[in-house]
Amino acid sequence: MKKLIMKFVNMVFGKSNTSPMPRYAVFLCDVLIVVFSLIIVGFLMYFRNHENVPVAYIVKNSLAIILIYILAFLVSGSYKGLVRYSGFQDIYLISKVNLAVIVTLIICKIIINNTPALSLIAPFFASYSFTILACAITLIFMVLMRLIVRRVYNEYLRPKPTMTNAMIYGAGDAGTLTLNALYQDGTNAYNIICFIDDSNSKVGKSVNGILITSPEQAFNQKFIQKHKIEMVILAMPSVDVEKRNKIINKIIDNGLQVKTVPHFASIVGNKIDANQIEDIKIEDLLGRNPIILGKENVTQELDNKVVLVTGAAGSIGSEICRQVYQYNPRHLVMLDQAESPMYDLQFEFNNDDRFKHIAVPKDFIIGNVKDHDKMEEVFKKFKPDIVYHAAAYKHVPLMEDFPYEAVFVNVLGTKNIADLSIKYGVKKFVMISTDKAVNPTNVMGATKRIAEIYTQSRNSATKFITTRFGNVLGSNGSVIPLFKKQLAKGGPLTVTDRNIIRYFMTIPEACSLVLEAGSIGEDDDVFVFDMGEPMKIYDLAKKMIQLSNRNNVDIEITGLRPGEKLYEELLATKENTIKTDNPKIMRAKVRKYTEEEVDVEIATLSDILPTCNDFKIVGQMKKIVPEFKSNNSIYQVLDAVLDDDKGEKKDVLGGVIS
Repeated sequence: MKKLIMKFVNMVFGKSNTSPMPRYAVFLCDVLIVVFSLIIVGFLMYFRNHENVPVAYIVKNSLAIILIYILAFLVSGSYKGLVRYSGFQDIYLISKVNLAVIVTLIICKIIINNTPALSLIAPFFASYSFTILACAITLIFMVLMRLIVRRVYNEYLRPKPTMTNAMIYGAGDAGTLTLNALYQDGTNAYNIICFIDDSNSKVGKSVNGILITSPEQAFNQKFIQKHKIEMVILAMPSVDVEKRNKIINKIIDNGLQVKTVPHFASIVGNKIDANQIEDIKIEDLLGRNPIILGKENVTQELDNKVVLVTGAAGSIGSEICRQVYQYNPRHLVMLDQAESPMYDLQFEFNNDDRFKHIAVPKDFIIGNVKDHDKMEEVFKKFKPDIVYHAAAYKHVPLMEDFPYEAVFVNVLGTKNIADLSIKYGVKKFVMISTDKAVNPTNVMGATKRIAEIYTQSRNSATKFITTRFGNVLGSNGSVIPLFKKQLAKGGPLTVTDRNIIRYFMTIPEACSLVLEAGSIGEDDDVFVFDMGEPMKIYDLAKKMIQLSNRNNVDIEITGLRPGEKLYEELLATKENTIKTDNPKIMRAKVRKYTEEEVDVEIATLSDILPTCNDFKIVGQMKKIVPEFKSNNSIYQVLDAVLDDDKGEKKDVLGGVIS
């Protein structure tokens, strides 16, 4: 029987299983269905009343119906659809075609009956009952033909995907929606073995014939091996991050792949699409709930303001621009010295659907913050109300090799923007700093701390606000993109030290902090975030390997890089914090310096800079930031030189650091 079916299928579809049914074949099938339906109706009427219904009458009546159907098929194009994928819309179309044929034939019949001149063609138009019955049978057979072809294709011709035995974690609404989505998807590659649920009241019951088991039973290696389970689909979109991470860890610890369904907010019409079942995102590796800030303060702060963003083409700067642009500023000015990333940002703003409806004027400026003349031109032309200063060199090992550039951009570049902000009446200056500025052990962190000191010491109408946060997931040069590249090459993943830890946040979170800080900050404020618990980079690498299902990839310990330390701090040891109205944001109490003493030391640093003598430059930085103590760096020798005979390190800005 199967061979006969295959011969018929090959005759209709062609020899290639992937070739669609030709249009002419669909058209001929539909015409034959019409003829077949007329034969059935003719037989029914003939045998019911053969004396009054001669065969010639039936044939004549059928010719008009066939002709009208042919015209309807050609006009509607109902034969052009791919029959193997027939669905509700196809059935809806052929229903309209059949209805149109009935209406046309009835109208023709009425006109002919009331027009004596057309009596000669009257025999070619059947009675109302004949017409309606013939069209109804035609519709039924046209629908059946499409459903049969679709079923034959799916059963015998469609390439069968390799099925993956999987479990669904969560037997609630999301789990049921997930199972239904997989059943309805023709490309489904998952064979669901069981549900997993923590609720004792559900364990032992079933959903659509699929048994619900407890986590203890499901994550038993004998059970996994018996059913050859390879994957778990996490269908608990509203579970808190802590519990979610525990579940993910349990899944990957059992050597299983893990996928997840979207959050309920992303589910449209109480329905999950099979395509929405996706890999765990990097954000899911965060050991805390995402930080979400309100928008009221930011809306009030940015409305109808001219906003300048430096470093606009970078990871943080570009996201600040995206968020600011949607708060209805009067004008958004984006500045960066990187040509290609700036071109990409310009293209995004001009073509992305998110921004097309926004009528806010915007300008893209190529320029370097260390170029005073160019920066003055920008301030003079646009007269910004608010400045978000994200431009900086950020890579620790590179800046350890190039202190000249680090100081020129991070310190003197910030000085340029800060001085011009004061000169041109900027209301608020928000600087993006880093946790590496706290007790810095490297040149980059020290330059950011000096930039903080300079802006905090200004006496002016401009309010200077600083935000500090940890590492940003997915930013340029961060560990996640590096691990992805290394995984793509087959490894190994490189980690500098097995015990190195870092705080993490997402780019949108970091930028929300910057905007919120700008809105609630007063003069000289330094804000830090409650970033939760830090994460070991080694553990992050292990999770990425497990989630990628490439357990043959090794992790290589390379040793700390110049200037790198095992852990980052958000506050220096002599600093503490004050709560704000937002429990996730804290105001840091930092040491204050006078404008005069800071200006003297910055002037000295500027005078040393043209010598390009790295040791002299770093030596002056250590005088300005006495807590700057180099780690794993050639500049460690300078720390000993700055100690006096009593073993005390002099703070040139006042006091002794013991």
